[in-house]
Amino acid sequence: MSSDTEQQDIDMFQLAGKYLTFHLGDETYGLEILKVQEIIGMQDITKVPRTPEYVKGVINLRGKVIPIVDLRMKFGMEEIETTRKTCIIVIQIDRGAGKVIMGIVVDEVSEVLNILSEEIEPSPSFGTQIDTAFILGMAKTKDAVKILLDIDKVLSDGEIEALSQAAKN
Repeated sequence: MSSDTEQQDIDMFQLAGKYLTFHLGDETYGLEILKVQEIIGMQDITKVPRTPEYVKGVINLRGKVIPIVDLRMKFGMEEIETTRKTCIIVIQIDRGAGKVIMGIVVDEVSEVLNILSEEIEPSPSFGTQIDTAFILGMAKTKDAVKILLDIDKVLSDGEIEALSQAAKN
């Protein structure tokens, strides 16, 4: 067995665990349950001027102002009307020495799945033109393939810094 294959096996083993799955359009995504702080219904979002289009604004969550990102728009999908299933997943992102709390808007939360290492494959390579660094792997479950997100890498350091500034203003 080559060292590359051994490394992939170790990585896939480390990825096994519980994931909160959610839908964006026709695709199902998963994020590590340990990153999830809570799931809340849609609420009024205060727009912040001069932020990227995918930044919906900020909300007041029990006295703390947190930025809200529309994951559909961040991924280049078309914006849709919110429904009663649309919700905000409040997550913690690791950034250097600290953590950043933010919300991501998703079409619908599905379920928490326990994904085994043998169900996970590395993220596909699409060449150098497409950045897939934010994809941990692809989970093959009985009914579909789910894209496992590395939520810490969905936004760049610069984007996180801009969100933090927006929440402070």
